[in-house]
Amino acid sequence: MKKLALSIAAVAALGLAACSQNAQNETAEAGNAVAADANATMGEAIDDIDAATDNALGAAEATMDEAGAAVANGADAAGEAVSDAGNALSEAGSDMKN
Repeated sequence: MKKLALSIAAVAALGLAACSQNAQNETAEAGNAVAADANATMGEAIDDIDAATDNALGAAEATMDEAGAAVANGADAAGEAVSDAGNALSEAGSDMKN
C-alpha cells in the first residue's frame, strides 16, 4: 500500500513541476483523496480482522466451556456408577451373611 502511495506521490510531484498553480492544487487534492481512501480502507480491514478474531475466540471459549461441562458430567456419572456398584456389593455381602 505504501509503495502505491509513494508511486502516486512521485508521479504527482513530477507532474506538478510542469503544471500551473491551479493544476498543482488539483493534483495535490487528488493525491490527498487517494491517501484518505487508502487510510479508510485500511481502517475497515483492521476492524474486520478484529471482529473475526473476537468471533473466533468467542467460539473457542464456548467450545472449551462445553467440553468442560461434558467432562464434569462424565465424571459425575462415573462416580454414581462406582457408588451404585459399591452399594450392590455391600448388599450382596449382607445377603450372604444372612
